Amino acid sequence: MPTYHHVIGARTYVFHDLKDLLAKATPARSGDSLAGIAAENASQRVAAQMALADLPLKTLLNDCVIPYEDDEVTRLIVDEHDSEALSSIAHLTIGDFRNWLLSDEADAATLKIISKGVTPEMAAAVSKLMRVQDLVAVSQKCQTISQFRNTIGLKGRMATRLQPNHPTDDMTGIAASIVDGLLYGAGDAVIGINPATDNVPQVIKIVNTLNEIISQYQIPTQSCVLTHVTNTLMAIEAGAPVDLVFQSIAGTEAANRSFGIDLKLLHEAHEAAQSLKRGTVGQNVMYFETGQGSALSSRTHQGVDQQTCEARAYAVARKFKPLLINSVVGFIGPEYLFDGKQIIRAGLEDHFCGKLMGLPMGCDVCYTNHAEADQDDMDVLLTLLGVAGCNFIMGVPGSDDIMLNYQTTSFHDALYARRALGLLPSPEFEAWLHTMGILTEREGVHLGQAIPAKFAQALRKLT
Repeated sequence: MPTYHHVIGARTYVFHDLKDLLAKATPARSGDSLAGIAAENASQRVAAQMALADLPLKTLLNDCVIPYEDDEVTRLIVDEHDSEALSSIAHLTIGDFRNWLLSDEADAATLKIISKGVTPEMAAAVSKLMRVQDLVAVSQKCQTISQFRNTIGLKGRMATRLQPNHPTDDMTGIAASIVDGLLYGAGDAVIGINPATDNVPQVIKIVNTLNEIISQYQIPTQSCVLTHVTNTLMAIEAGAPVDLVFQSIAGTEAANRSFGIDLKLLHEAHEAAQSLKRGTVGQNVMYFETGQGSALSSRTHQGVDQQTCEARAYAVARKFKPLLINSVVGFIGPEYLFDGKQIIRAGLEDHFCGKLMGLPMGCDVCYTNHAEADQDDMDVLLTLLGVAGCNFIMGVPGSDDIMLNYQTTSFHDALYARRALGLLPSPEFEAWLHTMGILTEREGVHLGQAIPAKFAQALRKLT
């Protein structure tokens, strides 16, 4: 196994393998420090970044951070690598790759071609050399479109997940939150619920309720109950009208096993959902969530830094062509991302790596109440992600998820981002909002001043 080194002045910094080099080159975060793999100081971090910049891209394919024979995620990355897609830039170093990504040569069409050949380790490595503005500049050039009942990811648009969670799964409370969100133009990415009672009968009950609402009012969106994939499979077998299959995923085989999943199970779920053919404009049927620190929290990171582990989860997602994938960036807690600065950086890294790998990336702009962060930090990240072309964000009543007990973005926040940055909902959903009288015909995103007459009936029936 090769070692890597870099000389600064009279001192030689040695990194004993690739995963050590990647970990030491990572901008500071509490999770890597907790794992004992972070750089000891800024000098060692700079030395690692300089050594990483000189590394050929091909090294990151040939030198696996987790051995091929030990990990099915590694085997997925290696076996399905598209070398032809990367052929035009395969000769570059990581540092050269960064410069190329920032150049005008790397336009949207070119980035779409090379995305199929970018491995998670390549994406993670180059992100470690980038400033915040670099991550934003490259991300906004990448465009990944996904479709089910509407089209998500088009330039100049940003979708929202309407998240009407309720601590007792009360259907009236859920319905009230759905109406509230729709009146703010939220819900085009998905109406997605984290069930308080996580069993198959409850999943079926919620799926049926959401299907009734979407069908009755002909809303061009999709529903999802964020339960374990095995519950969704049983719901499909019972005849439930499932739109999307949800699952949390991670970047190592062991971490995914801790979630109770493997690639075979995800393949089974993907096939089952596609067989229902419930999409109208497309058949992207999967919804994945990830988050830096998930592998470390289950002690399954195998010495790999949390950001590289996160990027490896995107290889799992890419395999199944999802409609949606998002990092729940600050949800795991300050043990992994300590404060607002670390959360902001991580959110932009995750978005960049996912987009570079050709994924329809969104972000749950969030933090836990014991983190050194506040809503001002989330406003900064939300705005940066809007500029960077994030496909979707969350919409939760009042930005406070009363079921999961964390702080995220509200319907108002999504409306702010759309107005401030000139962004629109997905085109099919936008047309429905105009039809219902929720959006006016004026230029930009403008809500009606009162509950539209066409929607008043929905409000009465649902609540």
